[in-house]
Amino acid sequence: MNDVTSTDLEVEFVERRYNEIAKILETAVRRDETKKWTFTDMLDHVFLHRALGIPIFLSLLWAAFQFTFTFSEPFMVMIELLFGWLGGLAEANIANPHLASFVACGLCDGLGSVLVFVPPIFTLFLALAILEDSGYMARAAFVMDRIMYKLGLHGRSFIPMMCGFGCNIPAIMATRSMENEKDRLITILVNPLISCGARLPVYVLISGVIFGSSYFAGTAVFSMYLLGIALAILMALVFRRTLFKGKPAPFVLELPRYRVPSAKTALLHMWERGKWFLIRAGTVIFAVVIVIWFLSAHPWAATQGGELIENSYIAGLGHAIEPVFKPFGWDWMAGVAIIFGFLAKEVVVATYGLLLGTGEEAVGDALVSMGVFTPLTGFAFMAFVLIYVPCVATLGAIWRETNSIKWPLFTMAYLTALAFVVSGLIIGIGSLLGFA
Repeated sequence: MNDVTSTDLEVEFVERRYNEIAKILETAVRRDETKKWTFTDMLDHVFLHRALGIPIFLSLLWAAFQFTFTFSEPFMVMIELLFGWLGGLAEANIANPHLASFVACGLCDGLGSVLVFVPPIFTLFLALAILEDSGYMARAAFVMDRIMYKLGLHGRSFIPMMCGFGCNIPAIMATRSMENEKDRLITILVNPLISCGARLPVYVLISGVIFGSSYFAGTAVFSMYLLGIALAILMALVFRRTLFKGKPAPFVLELPRYRVPSAKTALLHMWERGKWFLIRAGTVIFAVVIVIWFLSAHPWAATQGGELIENSYIAGLGHAIEPVFKPFGWDWMAGVAIIFGFLAKEVVVATYGLLLGTGEEAVGDALVSMGVFTPLTGFAFMAFVLIYVPCVATLGAIWRETNSIKWPLFTMAYLTALAFVVSGLIIGIGSLLGFA
């Protein structure tokens, strides 16, 4: 009896319950054996197929990111032109140089370089909402459960992980539905590896710079989401075999019917998941942009002539931390962007916009002309932003959900170490393969 675990008993209870249900159905329900397969049966035969299920899931995600990149690009250009026009208007009509610099460089270049990513973020959430409302996402959870269970991650973890594509904070809160405490803690600890919408502006900017074409750039963005999922599963396996030993609890899921997504419902889901970006842009990001602008524009007398940004407070900070990131081929601006990205990942893009004194579209041109990133170093930078310390709000959510300060600190430590290791491997392996 000592060899029988609580998990084995729970599985046995589930199996016997469904066996009893099957017996009752045999006596109470008369089936028409000549009845043909329904449309749902045919779709499930494909989507839930052992060999085809996961490739189909990955293909649909890839298609969602390609759609996001291609559909949103014209809207991004229009927003960029609008903020560029507003910046020029401010510089031409505001007499006070301090105020003109704040409006043109701080708001239009800094905050504008973040708001330009509203179209791709909302487009991605729309694509995910369509997949969810169609009934497919439940099938994806069922398909992924086979691999996740073998690697030590509970099948129910898939839903919070998918929520993480929007924001890691509600995704971490969604783990409350998980009954097993070990499964819940593992899901919380690996959830920050799932790419939230805040990282998408960084991916879109850097991939557009280093790959150019929307096809390759979209594939590069998709690879970051895929890398995050792979690392989350890998770390779950590590945690399951070290910190939280034991088998995951069994996963039982009722599959909903397939249905044609409602435009109203999909748009509502898109808005509910995307509005946080606008809220953050008007609060946290706005405050950080002001701080970065001040540090980049002061001391005022020193930054108004000669090297300009090189004489600023923020350049001094950047050069102080530059040796840490120099082995990856990143300059001091990348170091500053990473440090301020700890407050909110969108700030990484805003930082480049402020430091280069331009909006998103021109930021890309400036990064290309300055040779800041090669395809290899740019791809490694994207991976670092994916992995390293999550934003302050996410750490706060981990603290609240675990009721312990040790897990946020542990998350910061292991993710930072993992970011350096993975980015270093990308640089090292890429160099060996001749991509330097």
